[in-house]
Amino acid sequence: MKVLIVKTSSMGDVIHTFPAVEDASHKRPDVFFDWCVEEAFAGIVALHPAIGAIHTVAIRRWRKNLFDRSTWRQAAHLRHALRDCHYDLVIDAQGLLKSAVVAKQAAAPIAGFDQWSAREPKAALFYDHRYGVPRDLHAIERTRRLFGLALGYEPDLSKLDSGIVAPTGHVAEIDGKTAFLLHGTSREDKKWPAEDWIATARLLVERGMIPVTTWSNEREKAVAEAIAGAVPQAVLVPKSSLSGLAAIIGRSTLVVGADTGLTHLASAFGLPTVAVFLATEPGLTGPRGPYASTLLAAPGGRVTPVEVMAEAEKLMERRALGRISARKN
Repeated sequence: MKVLIVKTSSMGDVIHTFPAVEDASHKRPDVFFDWCVEEAFAGIVALHPAIGAIHTVAIRRWRKNLFDRSTWRQAAHLRHALRDCHYDLVIDAQGLLKSAVVAKQAAAPIAGFDQWSAREPKAALFYDHRYGVPRDLHAIERTRRLFGLALGYEPDLSKLDSGIVAPTGHVAEIDGKTAFLLHGTSREDKKWPAEDWIATARLLVERGMIPVTTWSNEREKAVAEAIAGAVPQAVLVPKSSLSGLAAIIGRSTLVVGADTGLTHLASAFGLPTVAVFLATEPGLTGPRGPYASTLLAAPGGRVTPVEVMAEAEKLMERRALGRISARKN
């Protein structure tokens, strides 16, 4: 059975879909999965070994160039590519009008959330099979339930495994225990102050760990350089591709991150991950993982480096005990 997954964005939403793929890989080994995703996140989708072909869209770019011939050529190429694959089923795991339109291009039966469950109720009009999943569940659980209903199995919600594997490649080896500091995020009000990142890096060094940081734009570069400048032991990774960063993050001992997609990736890798939320509620879309924790600033308050370090130590100890227990069993 050939199934196309449609979950185009954002990075966190894409990562939240991996546990559903992992469930299905065990419950329905007869199913082969392809995925349609925004071009920027193709490298993230490739982290799951069960995914075959990856079809890319550029909806954000296409919208800005709606009347360009190249836009229509690319959209037509996608439609032909999807139809040439002859899918038995498409699962729209996003529940938006834009994802429903993309799913429709495959000319195959579509499964998705019903109108009471979808993020945009009108998207359900495009589906052949509609399933009700409570909206007050975390996004990961909602997607796992949707896959189970669409493919005829009951997911084991007592376990959480993303199934993704950190990429290998030309990754500079850093001797010692590393803590990746993911300070960059899309909104200014989500950003932890640079002085708090520096203080956290110093606390990490005191505990024998090597802080690692990077950047993706000029504002982030200034913060990354400030951390590296204030803490000589810190390692500053040059601006890198998502797959390159995934390789480094996947080999980290600890990750401390703001509300950003790469923090979700760290938790999905099963790493001890402390997420610092300042202006948004983690609620039903926050990072989830066996060793992930979110520290949420109270209204008008803050999250301190000492609090972050204390939480990090708890998570690392829990992971160490989990590994000892696994070896005994």
